[in-house]
Amino acid sequence: MAYDEELAERIRDLVSDEPGLAERKMFGGVAFLVGGNMAVAASGQGGLLVRVDPARSDDLLSETSARPMEMRGRPMQGWLRVDSDDVQGSPDLAKWVDLGFTYARSLPPKQ
Repeated sequence: MAYDEELAERIRDLVSDEPGLAERKMFGGVAFLVGGNMAVAASGQGGLLVRVDPARSDDLLSETSARPMEMRGRPMQGWLRVDSDDVQGSPDLAKWVDLGFTYARSLPPKQ
């Protein structure tokens, strides 16, 4: 499955004025990075990948319909998968994008 181009464009619209923004093909989709740290991605498996503070992962998993991102069958702490249906509305997408960018901005920039 190819990533959702419309979702990627909606993300671009939200983050276009972000200082240090970069866009890179990752995970079969397109990732949006700040300071070299991935914040969110339009996933090649559909929906949105969001990087969040690992200390908040469990709360976000219990409070939302997000689920852990898995890599090679193992859940990745601090990485969440959000279904396309859960980011159809602009406020819903903006909430997740803000969470991802807030955490990515808090990390040291990568060289």
